[in-house]
Amino acid sequence: MSGSAAAMTKPSAVIFDVGNVLFDWNLRFLYERLISDDRALDVFLRDVLTTQWHLQHDAGRPFAETSAELIAQHPEHAELIAALGPRFNETIRGMIPGMAALVAELHDAGVKLFAITNFSGEFWRPFRAAHAGFFAPFLDVVVSGDEGLMKPDRAIYELALARFGLRAGEAVFFDDNPANVAGAAALGMNARLFTGAVPCRVDLVEFGVLTD
Repeated sequence: MSGSAAAMTKPSAVIFDVGNVLFDWNLRFLYERLISDDRALDVFLRDVLTTQWHLQHDAGRPFAETSAELIAQHPEHAELIAALGPRFNETIRGMIPGMAALVAELHDAGVKLFAITNFSGEFWRPFRAAHAGFFAPFLDVVVSGDEGLMKPDRAIYELALARFGLRAGEAVFFDDNPANVAGAAALGMNARLFTGAVPCRVDLVEFGVLTD
């Protein structure tokens, strides 16, 4: 991209994914506290409480329904399955290194901040409340579980841009999932795969959002 082209198309907003872009998330973080044997933990997360099963929550299904179904299939793991609801915040270990500082830098520079996240609506509310200070600079967050739409469905990006009051080219979008990046790019957003805070900042400088 030439300097003149960058200047003509300089984005005014940054849209982040949340899990594994802003915060370090993994179902294992909770269950390694509850299952001491590593092999048993691996089997439980591979065969019972899988990431694929959890995606139902991001799509909007209530935990009461999904957990009841899973417990019916695996009654011997009833307590472990039920623990996910009240202890979901323990699946989040903390912030991705460097991202708190980068978000603060963007906010100080007057850049509009938003997020689009595949996240259960019922899990999102206590999670966001626990990190209210961090999310204070964000003008809006689109949560898949509340909308019944998930990345990389084109519809969730269209909904988000409309709600954020942005044209696609006005936004830089970061996600750790290549399919989600491709979905945003197909709509015309400046989309980049997130691999860490340092390369993320390099991308933002390239787009003219931040300066060296």
